[in-house]
Order: sequence, then structure tokens, then C-alpha cells
Amino acid sequence: MTEDFYCDEVLSGKTKVNKVMETENVLAYYHTRPFYPVHIVAIPKKHIPSLITLEEEDQELLLELLDVIKKVARMVTEENGACRVITNLGAYQDSKHLHWHIVSGEPLR
Repeated sequence: MTEDFYCDEVLSGKTKVNKVMETENVLAYYHTRPFYPVHIVAIPKKHIPSLITLEEEDQELLLELLDVIKKVARMVTEENGACRVITNLGAYQDSKHLHWHIVSGEPLR
């Protein structure tokens, strides 16, 4: 996998995704290789390496991203009774592009 799967594959259009929600600056879609029965990823369309590298100028984008995450999490919770919202940092973050997972159910693997 590349350092930034989201820019290199998803946002470039090389990897097709099943969109859940999209705004001008944010994309939420079903994970291409899910780890949970319901596994949605939300990403900013702008490259931001991680949560801890956000700059002051990214505050509005972060609010838009969180709004999409909230709406998707509400939808998943209404359909499945519960969900988790997860982000990873450091060695836990496989792709170096800020992303959040909205998941429900027990891990598949």
C-alpha cells in the first residue's frame, strides 16, 4: 500500500468506492476491505497527514468533517443500534491521510 491510499487511490478515482455521503470537502464511503460488518471511512478531500498535524487554517474543514462523521454515525446507529467512531495515529495509522472509521458489529478478522 502507498503512504496515502486516500489521495493516491480513492480521491484520484483509481479505486472506485461506494459513497455514503459527500460534501465539497469531505467524502464518506464504505471501506474497500471492511474489518466490520458495517465499515465506513470519512476523509477530507484535502491532504492532511493526521489529526495531530491539523493546522489552524484547517479548523473549518475539521468542523465539516466532524459534521459528516456525526451524520453517518447517526445513520449507522439508527440502523444497527450502535457504532464506534475511530481514528488512528502514529504506527496505528496505515495510510498517512487523516481518516475516521465509523463501524458497527464485531470484527470480521
